[in-house]
Amino acid sequence: MRILGIESSCDETALALVVGKGDQLKVENSTVLSQIQTHQQYGGVVPEVAAREHLAAIFPMLEREIPFDGKGIDAVAVTSGPGLAPALRIGVEVAKTLAWSWGVPLVGVCHLEGHIYASWLPRAKRLFLFLPQKTPIFPALSLIVSGGHTELVLMHDHGRFERIGETMDDAAGEAFDKVAKMLGLPYPGGPHIARLAVGGDTKAFDFPRGLLDRDNFEFSFSGLKTSVLYTLRKNEDKLENVEFRQNIAASFQEAAVDVLTQKSMKAIEKYKPKSFILAGGVAANIELRKRIKKEGTRRATKVFVPPFTYSVDNAAMIAVAGYFRAQNDKNFVEPEDLAADSNMDIV
Repeated sequence: MRILGIESSCDETALALVVGKGDQLKVENSTVLSQIQTHQQYGGVVPEVAAREHLAAIFPMLEREIPFDGKGIDAVAVTSGPGLAPALRIGVEVAKTLAWSWGVPLVGVCHLEGHIYASWLPRAKRLFLFLPQKTPIFPALSLIVSGGHTELVLMHDHGRFERIGETMDDAAGEAFDKVAKMLGLPYPGGPHIARLAVGGDTKAFDFPRGLLDRDNFEFSFSGLKTSVLYTLRKNEDKLENVEFRQNIAASFQEAAVDVLTQKSMKAIEKYKPKSFILAGGVAANIELRKRIKKEGTRRATKVFVPPFTYSVDNAAMIAVAGYFRAQNDKNFVEPEDLAADSNMDIV
């Protein structure tokens, strides 16, 4: 099956063509156009601006990357939620139009599901289409961690999800962005915090680890964010000191990674999954990737982390999620029935 994926849930306009045969997949084409520079002046994503940028970008991208008549494309998959409503609508309406005009099935995909399925994507380009590749084995436990979501989800099989824990306030990625803003770093803050933390002391500040002592799988990052804010206010005379800023970034990142890793390992010990999947934009954080892999290996659990390219928002992951959904035609929707749903959930 050859499937077109479309992603427009936030500030990336993305298209991808993925070919699947059983559990083996090949990415024929994956294009992402980021709006980061547009939104940096606002310190975050403005939904209406994002929608206008998607509209301006998506048709030239289609003309360059996709056959006009849809020849060879068997289905269209699109992110239908969650996300920014105005941005989602652009991708959804384009997908509906293409599916209707080409006469091919349409699949609506949950953005979070797409992030999980990024771990089914090939690690590198392969010379042959369907060489065997290692993919997660069920049951699989997934930590989805991004700017809008932090949750632990148990995946029993394709399309069967059970949430076992989530954040009670800020998502981890949101906390990274807000701390970066406190330090005067550009949006998005996560990569800038990670770079600044490289030269810092992770033990310089004892920032709180929210809910780490609780016997559950819930997360909280608002206390950590607030603690950083108060520390900065108490040390206003040091705000331009490079070492101080590095120590703040390193100590903050260490606290966030500690919480994410330890909660995940507790879940592994309880549910004993055959695979663990790190998913979402924050999965690009090198320290988090290293810690999750190390601790997962200690517990004899195979850890899957998508390539950096597919950790952030992209359409290849949406195409893959749509591909597995398309194995059951009950997941197909009529174009006139699909609507963008900013509150769409994985379970």
